[in-house]
Amino acid sequence: MRNKIEALIEEKFKEEGFEDCFLVDINRPEGSNKLEIFVDADSGINYKTCQRLSRYLEAYIDEAQWLGEKYILEVSSPGIGRPLKFNRQYKKNIGRKVAVKLNVGGTEEGTLKEVSETEIILERKVRVKEGKKKVNKVLEIPILFDDIKETKVKITFNKK
Repeated sequence: MRNKIEALIEEKFKEEGFEDCFLVDINRPEGSNKLEIFVDADSGINYKTCQRLSRYLEAYIDEAQWLGEKYILEVSSPGIGRPLKFNRQYKKNIGRKVAVKLNVGGTEEGTLKEVSETEIILERKVRVKEGKKKVNKVLEIPILFDDIKETKVKITFNKK
């Protein structure tokens, strides 16, 4: 069923208004009649797009009875608490604070400054001692995608 849902979604993403959308994840908790679909878009996902995708999928799910007669279908954006999975998501979050868990253990935090096909660059401000004074320095921390276990966007509240 997962492959069929993925194929339906990819077909829908070829239509006008869905061109910059992409599938992030499909989740069906074991033993549940609930299906969660997480989608995103390069320009940001909105409620209306999720609603249209949900209605489109419901028609196929109802007809084929993939989840039985009673089921719950949730189509939404991944949300702030879910890890970034795709390069597109990283690019969309340039300028935001992130926490990167590394495969070797440990975490790097900073502002996501750059994203390439192979790595990300975080920027972190640190205070270091130079002689008798402490000065602010900006560190750039390159991290290869192969070294990343998980990256999450951090919630920040800026004072105005």
